[in-house]
Amino acid sequence: MNLRARSVGLAQRSLKFYFVGGVGIAVQMPALAMLKSGFHLDYLWATALAVEISVVHNFVWHERFTWAERVTIGGRGSLRRLMTFNLTTGAVSILGNVVAMRLLVGEMRVPYLLANGIAIGLCSLLNFAVSECYVFRRGRANSGALAPFRLL
Repeated sequence: MNLRARSVGLAQRSLKFYFVGGVGIAVQMPALAMLKSGFHLDYLWATALAVEISVVHNFVWHERFTWAERVTIGGRGSLRRLMTFNLTTGAVSILGNVVAMRLLVGEMRVPYLLANGIAIGLCSLLNFAVSECYVFRRGRANSGALAPFRLL
């Protein structure tokens, strides 16, 4: 595949990734509001749980939409990819969101939903790179194997 075709493919996947991420925000924000305001959880616990809900949602759509040409859906491969996705982008999202929320809400007194939007934006670029180069990379996406972390 030539460089131009690879660049176009990467651009298309990134647009799909951010579209799914936008829908994921529409899942995460109400979940955060419900957990914080409805169930009165501490904002950090509510953030971690809301992020995990969004991570699982996003994984399902990334398999079926963003990287659909690279995966065979179902069985152990999907379960292993979900575990890998959770251990990589899920960890980046949860840790990044909790740290950013602690700084923005806890120290700077930014409203928690606004702070959550900022935190999501900060984590998104790294999450795309990890998903593209590791979780769903060509040649590995169908194996579902938990290989050592490698971005290239």
